[in-house]
Amino acid sequence: MEVYFILLSLLTLTRLSSSQECKRDLLQNIDFPGTDIKFEYSPDVQHCQQLCTQFPSCLFFTFIRADWTKDQRHFYCYLKSTSSGQPNSQVPLLGVTSGYSLKPCSTDLQPCLARVYQNVDFYGADYRTLFTADHQECQRMCSKDPFCQFFTFIQADYTSEKYRYKCHLKFSWNLPRTLNVNRKTGLVSGFSHSAQFSPYSDTVCSTKLFPNAEIVGGAFMTQPSGTPEQCLAMCSAHPQCTYFSFQSDLKCLLKDNRNSLEFTAKNGVTSGIATHHCQQDNNWAKTPLEGIDFQGSDIRFELMDDAETCQKTCTIDQHCQFYTYVNQNFETASYRRRCYLKRTTIMPAPPKVSKLANVISGFSMRNCI
Repeated sequence: MEVYFILLSLLTLTRLSSSQECKRDLLQNIDFPGTDIKFEYSPDVQHCQQLCTQFPSCLFFTFIRADWTKDQRHFYCYLKSTSSGQPNSQVPLLGVTSGYSLKPCSTDLQPCLARVYQNVDFYGADYRTLFTADHQECQRMCSKDPFCQFFTFIQADYTSEKYRYKCHLKFSWNLPRTLNVNRKTGLVSGFSHSAQFSPYSDTVCSTKLFPNAEIVGGAFMTQPSGTPEQCLAMCSAHPQCTYFSFQSDLKCLLKDNRNSLEFTAKNGVTSGIATHHCQQDNNWAKTPLEGIDFQGSDIRFELMDDAETCQKTCTIDQHCQFYTYVNQNFETASYRRRCYLKRTTIMPAPPKVSKLANVISGFSMRNCI
C-alpha cells in the first residue's frame, strides 16, 4: 500500500510538471507589466530568477537592471503570477529583463552564487565586521562562517579612509521557516522528511530543553513555531541568538544575552540554549502536528485520502518543505482532503541592493564546493 501511494504521488507530480513548460530563456528589454506579488532586491537577473523559483506562488518575473535610467529602481526583482500561468502581456522596455520560474525544471535549489559585484552594496543585515586584505579574503571568511550568507567589502580607494578594507558579514535565513502557525481543529501539519534544519556535521549536538521554564529577558525577534525543537533550530541558525523561550501560543522568542542565564518558572513555556557547529537531531520534524495549521506559503494543493500520503508527497517534491492536510472532520466540507504543499525562500537574499562606488559585494561560496 505504501509503494502504491508513493507511485500515485509521483504520477501526480509528473502531470503537474508536464502541464508547465520549462522556460530557462531570459528576455532582454522585455517587461511583463502588472500582476506583481511583491518585489525583492537582487544583484542580477539570475539571482532574481532563483528567487522566483523559490517563492511559492511566483511563476515569472521582471528584473530592473543597473542600466535602467527612468528612475532609481535599480536591482528591483518583481515576482509575478497569474491564474493562467502566463504573463498577461509582454512589452518592450529598455533596462529590464524578464523570465520564468524554474519550478517546472530540474533545478538546484541551493545554487552556487560565485559572481561578485563591483560598485554594488548589499546594504543591511550585518552581524559581524572585520578587516581583510581584499574582497577574496572577505568572501573566504564569509564562506567559512556558517551564519554568513553574503558580504560587502570596502575597497582601498573608498572615500572615507577609516572604513577601507572593512569586510561586512551578513545574515539571512537559510532554513525552512513556517511564517504563520495557528491551532485549528481538523488540520494536520508537518515537514518534508528531506528538509534540512542545520548544516551537516560529524559532531552530534547535546541538546538541553527546560520545560515549564522561561529564560528571563526580552526577545530581539519573535518567530512562529510549531514545536520547541523547531524554535531551537531557528535560534541555532541566527548569529545573534544565545537562547530561546517557546510559548504555548506557538511563538518562538529569540533572545540574546551572552553575560547571564536566569530562569523563572512558567507553565506552558519551554526554553533552551542554542547549539552551533554540531549535527542537530531532526527527528522532531518527522512527527505530524495534529490540530496545527501552517497557514500560507502554499505552492499548490492536491486532493488526498490522508495526512500520511500528504507528507510523502511533500517529501518527494523537491520544492516542498512543509505541508498542511485537511481532515474529513474539518468544519468546511469543500476544503476536506486538501493537501497543501508549502515552502519559503532559503537562498541568500540581501534586504537591499544599491549602487555604491568602491565596494564589492558577493555571496558565500559554501554551495559551490
